[in-house]
Amino acid sequence: MQLTDTWMVRINSNQELLKRGQWVNLTFTFGIENTDYLFEIINGKVNSINKRVLLTKSGVFRIHGQSVSWEKHWLKNPPRDYHDIFAMLAKKIIILEGDLTPFIQNLQYFKDLIASNRTFND
Repeated sequence: MQLTDTWMVRINSNQELLKRGQWVNLTFTFGIENTDYLFEIINGKVNSINKRVLLTKSGVFRIHGQSVSWEKHWLKNPPRDYHDIFAMLAKKIIILEGDLTPFIQNLQYFKDLIASNRTFND
């Protein structure tokens, strides 16, 4: 099972997270190094996570970072500055761009969605 498949199952089995994101309907781009993934979300549920193959396809907003940065963020106990997306943003560890309105309106949902991958690492 690929990382994206496992991650999607983890997200969609978290009832609290789905409830928090029940009004979220959009596609956003999540980048690791030179690879972007499109997360299609319908009523808080991740409908698909696909590798972006066409540059003309994009999401409402994009979160991008280096693989080492995401690996640190996803540790069971992340180090300082890697524990939270906004801490990473403030230290210029990740880049956040695009229409940030839905991201800010559903901030805890997106923070928890991305951090849900954390449990894969010990």
